[in-house]
Amino acid sequence: MSETRPTPLPSLTAVRVFEAVARRLSFTRAAEELGMTQAAVSYQIKALEERLGQPVFLRLGREIQLTRAGERLSAAATEAMSLLRNAVADITASGEGVLAITCLHTLAVTWLVPRLGAFQLANPGVAVKLDTSSRLIDLAHEDFDVGLRAGSGDWPGIEAKFLFPSLFTAFCSPALCDRLKLTEPKQLLDAPLIGEREDWEAWFSAAGLDYPESAGPPSIRYDVQQYDVAAALAGQGVALASPIFFEPEVEAGRLIRPFDITISGVGDYYLAYPESRRRSPKITAFRDWLLKAVAEDPAVQRATAAR
Repeated sequence: MSETRPTPLPSLTAVRVFEAVARRLSFTRAAEELGMTQAAVSYQIKALEERLGQPVFLRLGREIQLTRAGERLSAAATEAMSLLRNAVADITASGEGVLAITCLHTLAVTWLVPRLGAFQLANPGVAVKLDTSSRLIDLAHEDFDVGLRAGSGDWPGIEAKFLFPSLFTAFCSPALCDRLKLTEPKQLLDAPLIGEREDWEAWFSAAGLDYPESAGPPSIRYDVQQYDVAAALAGQGVALASPIFFEPEVEAGRLIRPFDITISGVGDYYLAYPESRRRSPKITAFRDWLLKAVAEDPAVQRATAAR
């Protein structure tokens, strides 16, 4: 009886390139992700299609779509590459491993970075690589181990551990507070405000006030809490930001909370990582250390109790 020979597989490089193109539906973005030229990506896709004897993409001008064969292959390639990435990451997690963290900019600079040294002292075999780019990272498919992100904590395939609530309160410099003679919240309706209109509408509502349409949007908007607070520190206006992140500036007398009014943001802060990697030694070590650091932070305790 003759044995059935297994079907020869395409090269791993071709599968890896195809998975990236299929996920992003773009040769250009896949090339950027993989660190390849667009010509090299096109070559690998052409070689794959020749190997399969049929196209995996429909070329529609500047856009591409998966063919039916491409859709079938994409599902298998995504699962296979995810399993391979996780296996390699877990193997290299022991010994001289690297923990790749993606984190929101303000959370990283004001809270995480000042504490990371303690994690590395406790885990000398794990080096840390930190990314604070604003783009949303796909933890299941990109080369990051964990993410500190804001949201609901309900993400498919992701295990999320609650860290602390998203809160906003008004901050300003002592000099601006004195100049404006702030004694009651309604005075802020005529003050220079920093941030997003919808956030200030929520704050004024919590203060029992309406933010009139005629007031228009705040004059300064940076879309990053740290930049908003930097402007407030410079006396440019009143900013909404987290009392957890900027307590050191308050204790140093550089910032003032003129009113004891705090609102909840949309979504809270979580540590997130793929469910399939929850037993990775370096992820487990970071998770345990981080949750302990959060539990021991007085600012987090006060903010959580007052929520």
